[in-house]
Amino acid sequence: MDAREQACAFCEIVAGTGRARVVYEDAHTLAFFPLAPATLGHTLVVPRAHTADLWEMDEAGVQRLFHAVTVVGRALRAVLEPDGMNVINSAGAVASQSVFHTHVHLVPRRPGDAMGPIWPPQGGGFRDQDDAAAAALAARLSAAVRGPRRD
Repeated sequence: MDAREQACAFCEIVAGTGRARVVYEDAHTLAFFPLAPATLGHTLVVPRAHTADLWEMDEAGVQRLFHAVTVVGRALRAVLEPDGMNVINSAGAVASQSVFHTHVHLVPRRPGDAMGPIWPPQGGGFRDQDDAAAAALAARLSAAVRGPRRD
């Protein structure tokens, strides 16, 4: 275990030394209730291998993580029959990540629950004031997704 794993609460849970109510596990992932859930059934799904966030993971690890997310999410839907569910992954402190071990929140939702809205009120978010800037960004992003040309 390296230094960052030694200080990681989720690595402790994966190792079996941290406190958690585990609801699912396989060879690569673990799912458990957080100590301070936002709603009944709020579940965290984590990879067993320590990575700080989703962007550090290799493609196979991401696929395994999201396989577990769908397995647990479907089970939550079957058992709780929520009106909706948030699937949340935060990467970085500014995005409200507080434990720097990759994790996905599954948050079953009901009208009036304690979670509240996760988006700015209508008209309160970012607005595309400059259509030319948005078009330029779309072109740059599209090129970045395609990657370097291999002609």
